[in-house]
Amino acid sequence: MAKNQKLKIIPLGGLNEIGKNMTAFEFGGDIIVLDCGIAFPDDDMPGIDMVIPDISYLIKNQSKVRAIVLTHGHEDHIGAIPYFLKEINVPIYGSRLTLGLVEIKLKEHNLLSKTKLHRVRAGDTAKIGAFRVEFIRTNHSIPDAMALAIHTPIGTIVHTGDFKVDCTPIEGQMIDLAKFGELGKNGVLALLSESTNVERPGYTMSESTVGDSFDNIFRNHTDQRIIVATFASNVHRVQQIINSAYRFGRRVAFSGRSMESVAEVAMQLGYMTVPDNVIISIDDIKKYRPNQLVIITTGSQGETMSALTRMAFSDHKKVEINRGDLVIVSATPIPGNEKPISNVINELFKKGAEVIYKSLENIHVSGHACQEELKLILALTKPKYFIPVHGEFRHLRQHALLAEKMGIPSKNIIVGDVGKVIELGPNSCKIGGTVPSGIVLVDGLGVGDVGNIVLRDRKHLAEDGIIIVVVTMSKNTGAILSGPDVISRGFVYVRESEDLMEEAKAIALSSLERSAQRHQTDWASLKGGLKSSLSDYLYSKTKRKPMILPIIMEIE
Repeated sequence: MAKNQKLKIIPLGGLNEIGKNMTAFEFGGDIIVLDCGIAFPDDDMPGIDMVIPDISYLIKNQSKVRAIVLTHGHEDHIGAIPYFLKEINVPIYGSRLTLGLVEIKLKEHNLLSKTKLHRVRAGDTAKIGAFRVEFIRTNHSIPDAMALAIHTPIGTIVHTGDFKVDCTPIEGQMIDLAKFGELGKNGVLALLSESTNVERPGYTMSESTVGDSFDNIFRNHTDQRIIVATFASNVHRVQQIINSAYRFGRRVAFSGRSMESVAEVAMQLGYMTVPDNVIISIDDIKKYRPNQLVIITTGSQGETMSALTRMAFSDHKKVEINRGDLVIVSATPIPGNEKPISNVINELFKKGAEVIYKSLENIHVSGHACQEELKLILALTKPKYFIPVHGEFRHLRQHALLAEKMGIPSKNIIVGDVGKVIELGPNSCKIGGTVPSGIVLVDGLGVGDVGNIVLRDRKHLAEDGIIIVVVTMSKNTGAILSGPDVISRGFVYVRESEDLMEEAKAIALSSLERSAQRHQTDWASLKGGLKSSLSDYLYSKTKRKPMILPIIMEIE
């Protein structure tokens, strides 16, 4: 019976986009969810804090959902977990560090006591419903990253998670290539492999090469205070910065809430080794000379509220950029973040700091596999079917072409999309229908209450501003008792446009008088006439279309 059933692979995020990684695997009456991440808002999402996957299909089928299984602890893989658990409370499987970072989020949302966490190590196997999930050691830019072999009644599915092949990792052992080879020997029905760096030829450099670069920088800048911006979750990078600081007799302070939290968890769990008396509080930095200090900070992507951005724009309460400071930006801009980080770097230079960023020094390596590593996994696993994941469409397409060069027939390669169900059988792989999918916007405490209409209004306000028309009318006679008053925000500077505003009042008054002559007394007609008349006039004078908001008050 099982042989006639199909395995459904349901991508709910991470395809044709960067981030928001989430995939559901459904067989019979069981569903497991692989990763549960966020994406950061685009420029056309003003005011939005984060973007999470639409899980309405899983909510509808929550009686089938057995667990969330995590590959590693980056935000684009774990950030949406609290929002998921508020809808569907299921156990979570992950490595020690991954669950350590998840616990921080669960505490913030008061979910820790209600959530069952299963810690697993590379080599472990967990039986979850119809699935037997095997955890495989990989290398990435965060410790404890794992790939998964999902054993199902119709065959084995391998999901790489985010990975690279690092023969000299900072912590732990190199990726377990032997296990991938063993799985390939026993037969892999389908491989889902990440595609982030598929456009880069060759191999990804080892993280250990960055340590040599830091040593050289520290050696050549002995008289300056050093500030390093990197991802908070890049524990290996932070460890190497601490190592260099210790070697050159410097103290280290952390800046940024996420940096402090991740470092604390990593040290508690033993993923970061710090000599005594090296770490100091950010409050104590004034007790030391500049050349005795290293500050490790968030903000490598130029995020608006991050510590480095606040330093650059003189908005940080505890750190002020001084002439002669050395600032190292140890990260590559995520697509879309090039302008914000460029602005931050410019501000740092204006303040007299020396700035080293990737194009000037080998201070960052990727955590994602390049072409030769991707080909190696394909060669080892020898999958019958191939499904590229984690990347924009161009990445998925390039990875598909790479798989073709490795001998996988094009008919056995599926380039999927979010919400499109991939139906997998022992001898078939095809797109079979769709499920509700897309994005849910998080704004403050609101989850999903900001949609396209609200975003459209926010963009309209940002681009053209607002005109508010206030008028008071008699309920009995319809006569205008006061107004119309015209208030402008974000449209024109009223004091310099008095003639325009007076004319706008006259236009509004004429519109109301015309409505009265036609005996149009309902509010919809009055407001419609006001909007139309004012909009036409203002466009003719300014070629702008502000949002027009009539407010009509009636009194007896």
